[in-house]
Amino acid sequence: MGKSTFIVKIDNHQKDTWQGEIIWADENKRRRFRSCLEMLKLMNEAWENSDNKEVKKTN
Repeated sequence: MGKSTFIVKIDNHQKDTWQGEIIWADENKRRRFRSCLEMLKLMNEAWENSDNKEVKKTN
């Protein structure tokens, strides 16, 4: 599995969770999130996509 770099900007916190923006530095992609869970899902999705690219490169 490869490595990914994320920059997380927290704009606000309400109802015991965070809202903000996550930047996937390796691909220079930005996404807004409304909860910690949504942020983690975005990170996981980006990481899985990067793994799929690695598999395609090696085949």
